[in-house]
Amino acid sequence: MVQNRNKLIELFISNISNAIVHEILELAVINELVADKYRKEFITSLEVAKKYREKINPVNKPLPRKDLEYIRAKIINRVRAELAIRISKGYKNIDLSHIETLTDNALKDADIS
Repeated sequence: MVQNRNKLIELFISNISNAIVHEILELAVINELVADKYRKEFITSLEVAKKYREKINPVNKPLPRKDLEYIRAKIINRVRAELAIRISKGYKNIDLSHIETLTDNALKDADIS
């Protein structure tokens, strides 16, 4: 059971990180057509992350504090790494200062914190 739980947590982290990356990219682009594609990817990834959250433990029961801290730190690190890659590829207007705020908002949306 622990292996499945750890895998579910990793899948949750991956999907919610992807959602946050796309939300930041949506804020960075000027072209509305491209922003719409980022918005759709954000919504899809967040919905998948919520499904994994429901499988980790019952939604009405909070996760242990240790898990919360681990999940938040891992998400922030993944988002920073992905955005650094995107910046090195030439993406413009990416504001890294939004990462922690958007992470906290996404965790609230997924009933984590």
